[in-house]
Amino acid sequence: MKKINMSSKLTQLLNIKHPIIQAPMFLVSNTAMVIEAMKSGIAGCIPALNYRTLEELKNAIQELKAAKVEGGSFGFNLIVNKSNIKYKEQLHVLCEEGCDFIITSLGSPEETINQAHKVGIKVFCDVVDLKFAQKVEALGADAIIAVNNQAGGHRGDISPETLIKDLVLNCNIPVISAGGVGCKADVDEMLSYGASGVSVGSPFIASVEANVTDEYKQACIEYGSKDIVMTERISGTPCTVINTPYVKKIGTKTTWLESVLNKHKKLKKWVKLIRFSIGMKATEKAATKATYKTVWVAGPSIEYTKEVLHVKEIVNRLVN
Repeated sequence: MKKINMSSKLTQLLNIKHPIIQAPMFLVSNTAMVIEAMKSGIAGCIPALNYRTLEELKNAIQELKAAKVEGGSFGFNLIVNKSNIKYKEQLHVLCEEGCDFIITSLGSPEETINQAHKVGIKVFCDVVDLKFAQKVEALGADAIIAVNNQAGGHRGDISPETLIKDLVLNCNIPVISAGGVGCKADVDEMLSYGASGVSVGSPFIASVEANVTDEYKQACIEYGSKDIVMTERISGTPCTVINTPYVKKIGTKTTWLESVLNKHKKLKKWVKLIRFSIGMKATEKAATKATYKTVWVAGPSIEYTKEVLHVKEIVNRLVN
């Protein structure tokens, strides 16, 4: 593959050295990881929901602002639909305290774009197809996060090449590819399709700075791309996890009762909320303490994870 110029619209947009965002990962991302990401010349992002209180979120922003260096930037991920009851308050804190960018997921980003742009914060929006990409562009999004079928967690259905080329051809704002990147060759491949940058999550799980369990990190080392499966048992919608013995035991499909109730107009939203709550608690237990009931979220790009490394070493693998 020909050598790709690593300077891109994303590096200019965020004033970073390399066109890479350390993706926001629920229960995994933290300030230590993002600080090291910034020092390594990339952007880092944390889900706002990783903080139980608004005060904790505010403290995290202040810590990142104090640690920010030239060539790096930081942002936060916001769930912008009704499932996030803290959304409006989190948005207010982000706009009041300040950050470089916000990534929106699962809902209309209109309010976030309007409020963030007033204070100079850029807004990138998760999309899985052209239809939604064009909607968020019309609303004023600064860039698109193209979530493909190689992403970890809640992924899209379209291959990286097809999705990137479709969005680049039909949209006028930068396209950032999310999914399927674990080494420099993968970064080059996504940029060759026309992406302005990449969002990388799973390779950073097994980092020294991640404060998940050693068992979670070791799983990312021992398992590979062939061990990633889709499950409906976490949030009610397909999500990628490592196919551990426990996942094999409980299966990846919703229960018979849930399937029946999901077809009931009035009950299905409550069934999904209950399933989401149960799944998130299971995921949190697996991430924060050792248990045989392991539900570890990850994507196929753990294929390149061979040992626990510092964030700067993982970034080095992606850019050199």
